[in-house]
Amino acid sequence: MNFPENLKYTEDHEWIKVEGETALIGITDYAQKELGDIVFVDVTSEGETLGAGEVFGNIEAVKTVSELLLPAGGEVLELNPALADNPALVNTDPYGEGWIIKIKLSDASQVASLLSAADYKSKIGA
Repeated sequence: MNFPENLKYTEDHEWIKVEGETALIGITDYAQKELGDIVFVDVTSEGETLGAGEVFGNIEAVKTVSELLLPAGGEVLELNPALADNPALVNTDPYGEGWIIKIKLSDASQVASLLSAADYKSKIGA
């Protein structure tokens, strides 16, 4: 499994990549493997401002649906448009083309309290 060092991770298996005042968010390689084949990504929070830990959407796999939780508070700016036609990008490239949303951070300091790659690997026993 892949755990990029430049990302921060949540206990709920989301990752965040900060790019200035914005950030990309997706699910981890571990999470996509656990879910199996992703068939639909449902994000209805575009344009909303949510707090850390709030649900911003759902991800549907062949056998289950899982909530997506925001790692840090902010305004949901954009849903990855490529996922509408190809939700399997979350399986094939979870840290690249399979990103789920872009947010404008309301408090970038929240990211510092998230898990490092080493801490996340330890949490999942990798």
